[in-house]
Formats: sequence, structure tokens, C-alpha cells
Amino acid sequence: MSRIVVSIVALCAAMAASAIDLSDAQRAAIAERIKPMGEVCLQGDTTCGGAVAAGGAAMARSGEEVYNAACMACHMTGAAGAPVVGDVVAWAERITKGDDVLHDHGINGIPGTGMIAKGGCMSCSDEEVVAAVDYMVDSSR
Repeated sequence: MSRIVVSIVALCAAMAASAIDLSDAQRAAIAERIKPMGEVCLQGDTTCGGAVAAGGAAMARSGEEVYNAACMACHMTGAAGAPVVGDVVAWAERITKGDDVLHDHGINGIPGTGMIAKGGCMSCSDEEVVAAVDYMVDSSR
């Protein structure tokens, strides 16, 4: 009986040893399968490489593109009290406050309302948010 147990233990040890002995190609394949889906690269970090690390390499989106991607959900339906684009009456009082105030509200949000900073588009630059605000104002005069 003890011979059988010793034989099984020896067989398991041999199998485990062969599993550890992987080729470089097998190790590379495993590393590829378990690597993270993305990488974080902070502005100014030169170790990341590519256009993101260089900063500013991407083209800014137009106001209409940003509106369609981020602002439309609320400003087309009036959700959370957002003025609907094209509703002249709803925008009239806001427009009289001036572009600087509207741009600030677009970038920083309006405390106590549903308007959050950048409308929640944290990938949008300040310039893109300003362009989106200008697009909505021009479409609502």
C-alpha cells in the first residue's frame, strides 16, 4: 500500500516539475493573456510613449461633436432641469448672463443643480466644453 502512495506522490511531483518547465514562447503567451486591458499614462510622463504622453497631439472635437457625445442626453430632453437646445425662452435669461458665466458653468458645473462639471465628460478639454456651450447657445438664440 505504501508503495502505491509513494508512486502516486512521485508521479505528481514529476508532473508538477514538467508544468514548471515552460518555453519562452509559452511564458510570453501567458503574459499576453493576463496583461491589463489598458494602461494609465499621466500627462508629462515620458515613459508611456505615444501621442498621449506628448500631450495635445489629438485634435479637439467640435462643439457639435461634444454636444452629441456628452450634452445631448440632458439638453435634448430637459433632464435634471437642463434647458433644451433650441428653446429660446429657456435660454434667454441664461444668455443674458454672458458667455464667460455660461462657459464657467459648463466647465465647473452649477452647485445645487443637475449641471455637473463638464456635464460629466471628464475626457473633454475645457476648450471642447466651451465649444459645446457656444454650439448650444448659438442653436438657442
